[in-house]
Amino acid sequence: MIDTTLTSTARADARIDPGHPFAAHLRAATALAGSRPHRAWTPEDGPLPALYLSHGAPMLFEMPGWMDELHAWAQRLPRPRGIVVVSAHWERAPTSLSTPTPSDLVYDFGGFAPMYFQMRYDTPDATDLSRQVAGMMPAGEELHQHRSRGLDHGAWVPLKIMYPEADVPVVQMSMPTHDPGRLMQLGRRLRDLRAQGVLVIGSGYMTHGLPYLDWSRPDQVPGWSSDFDLWAADALRTGDVDELASYRDRAPGMPYAHPTVEHFTPLFVTLGAADDPTAPPATAIDGFEIGLSKRSFQVV
Repeated sequence: MIDTTLTSTARADARIDPGHPFAAHLRAATALAGSRPHRAWTPEDGPLPALYLSHGAPMLFEMPGWMDELHAWAQRLPRPRGIVVVSAHWERAPTSLSTPTPSDLVYDFGGFAPMYFQMRYDTPDATDLSRQVAGMMPAGEELHQHRSRGLDHGAWVPLKIMYPEADVPVVQMSMPTHDPGRLMQLGRRLRDLRAQGVLVIGSGYMTHGLPYLDWSRPDQVPGWSSDFDLWAADALRTGDVDELASYRDRAPGMPYAHPTVEHFTPLFVTLGAADDPTAPPATAIDGFEIGLSKRSFQVV
């Protein structure tokens, strides 16, 4: 019998098969929290970084190594007061904000096990954070506040792994354009949130050429994936934002690495939220899974 005193998120998690890799992840995270509670951010910590993370699909819940990397990354940072995330999976203009109150998740995927469509991630009320984000947008620029749209899987899948207790308010912002300059401006408007203990996240995937993978050999890394990853790593290391912004024409592996570009362009929101977008980022995760680059980083 499931304990009725549990949160809605924890009740849903309790239904997961104990032998599933994500159930093991939850047990390990709970044990760690019991022995070493996650310290909350304080002003003395200074601004939190902005993150670009490669998020994967629901199959990420079946990848223990990648889950460990994401959770360890979150643990190295103070627990944020709030999270603002721009995901590859919400392309909408005008700029829009998700509902600030707990809501049904957006299960924007297909072909996965039923358990993934029963998951919950009911984070605390984010009304204050949502108002703060809205106030950072330029006067006269249209902004739409959704009253029912919850988090899509580009937001809730990685966050459920990084912060499984669902104890941090989350606001998702749509990606209104793919223009690098405009997305950097959007990130720049969010920059001041970092000094208030809010984590700004661009959620995508460093390579995302799903149609061109050889599913009979999932461990093989295609040349277009490794070439694009090396190019991006070098441009980030040298602070060449112009090179990154010219990815359509200059990046090796295009268009196979990104037949559509929405998984790369959240990177520019992250760079825009940095104090200096040309400063080398700190790589948190690299390597490949099913042939795609997991490269994820943080900037200050």
